[in-house]
Amino acid sequence: MAHTRLYRAGSLVEEDFPVRDISRHLADPSSTVWLDLYRPNRAEFTAVGEELGLHELALEGALHEGQRAKLDNYRTHHFLSVYAVAVDPDGAGLTMSELAVILTPQALITVRKDAAFALDEVVARWDRTPALAVHGVAFLLHGLLDYVVDGHFAAVQQLDERIEELDDLLFAEGGRQIQTVQRQSYALRKSLVRLRRVVLPMREVVNALMRPDLDVVDGPLLPYYRDVYDHVLRAGEWTESLRDLVASVMETNLSVQANRMNMIMKKVTSWAAIIAVPTAITGFYGQNLPYPGFGHQSGFIVSSAVIVVVSLTLYFAFKRWDWL
Repeated sequence: MAHTRLYRAGSLVEEDFPVRDISRHLADPSSTVWLDLYRPNRAEFTAVGEELGLHELALEGALHEGQRAKLDNYRTHHFLSVYAVAVDPDGAGLTMSELAVILTPQALITVRKDAAFALDEVVARWDRTPALAVHGVAFLLHGLLDYVVDGHFAAVQQLDERIEELDDLLFAEGGRQIQTVQRQSYALRKSLVRLRRVVLPMREVVNALMRPDLDVVDGPLLPYYRDVYDHVLRAGEWTESLRDLVASVMETNLSVQANRMNMIMKKVTSWAAIIAVPTAITGFYGQNLPYPGFGHQSGFIVSSAVIVVVSLTLYFAFKRWDWL
């Protein structure tokens, strides 16, 4: 399935026209064309590439999945690889949608490799700023990058909220809470590592697009691209700080568990010491030999009194030392 749009002199004049008409429209210098393809086969995409004079490496990069976020420059066009991300509503998992973008002086070609990419939202952003359409390809690219980077920023914010929820569980009692913290902190750290791989390279991508020698962004649109670049920087810095925060949560969780284990060991040791007193005394008086008070009621009374006094002394001593 292909989506197409034709802008002429900054105005949207046609949508969803046949792909074969692209060359005819590009013959007009005032025209700007957007072509979107979803998982195109090699034959049809190669035909489009030959028609627009695209480099074979750009075609390969657009067809194959797993490209890193990057910007490649060729003589007549540029190739971008970007990722839209979203956090799973019921967990800490991260959903990523890869998008390949090819820029020519008059055309923006997007190749979606995942149906989850919200193309309608990108089109809505273009329609909300029709006054900028006069800037052609740079206008289309800005709306696309603005959507992608806003998604990065929203994902970082949601992961931050997930980490705050873990903070409330750190010192909660119960084994289930401990397992939840362990499982969620590991999932969050994994998601942040994946997010970092797509957020950090976007700094280079957006910064390179603003270079004057590439002739992609003209003067009036430069502030809009700088705003996108500012969001990229903030998302990258936030991601780095969250990685450190998750590591701190994991370390704190281990420390809390170690402290709880120490408290349990102190209690067990204290009760063992208290129980050892009557065991020792009754064991001593259980010898098959005469001892002080042997055969007399006074011996039983004395031994019982010693057990009670020493046990109570140990109990209150351990209480004072906060061992019980």
